[in-house]
Amino acid sequence: MQVGNARYLKPGDLPDTVAVFPLTGALLLPTGQLPLNVFEPRYLTMFDNAMAGNRLIGMVQPALGEQDETNLAPVGCLGRITSFQETGDGRYIVSLTGICRFRLLDEKETHSPFRTFRIAPFIADLSARDEEETVDRAALLSAFKAYLDANKLEADWESVERASNLTLVNSLAMMSPFGPAEKQALLEAPDLKTRAETLIAITEIVLARVFGDSDTVLQ
Repeated sequence: MQVGNARYLKPGDLPDTVAVFPLTGALLLPTGQLPLNVFEPRYLTMFDNAMAGNRLIGMVQPALGEQDETNLAPVGCLGRITSFQETGDGRYIVSLTGICRFRLLDEKETHSPFRTFRIAPFIADLSARDEEETVDRAALLSAFKAYLDANKLEADWESVERASNLTLVNSLAMMSPFGPAEKQALLEAPDLKTRAETLIAITEIVLARVFGDSDTVLQ
């Protein structure tokens, strides 16, 4: 996988430890781009360190139902800083591009103001394009269109049609307005096919809850 100026092709290309950025409702997936507005001093320090090193950050949600960041969700996503801008008022505007998911192992003791964990990367994510043919693209686009129509929204269909199945599934999952639990379910889906099916199922549930019979909306 090519991300920015770096290539991640094998386990040795990935770190054993990573600084983590806990953020409720934030979803980063392989190949996806996540914009961030960084202003807390501890996370400014984290990004300073990452920029001076391998440019890698681990995005993770707090554990579901937790009100603070003491306990974290077990799975996050490794991202590379591919865009970085100083605002002049002490903030950073950055963009992370997803590389692969990881499972949190144990926390390392450091003197840093942010938290660092040993991780077990999901190596299969580096070759996720091999799974693209398993995605039911027609069903995914049907659910997406139904959601747009129900909410009177528009899409750039020319760009949608050009997108690969990997980009389409992960981009739609990241853009989806669903809650932290649904976002975590999409993140933890074992493969691209399951993530697409999960996204369709969540969309149908939301449409049925808000607009009644989802089958009618999806026609």
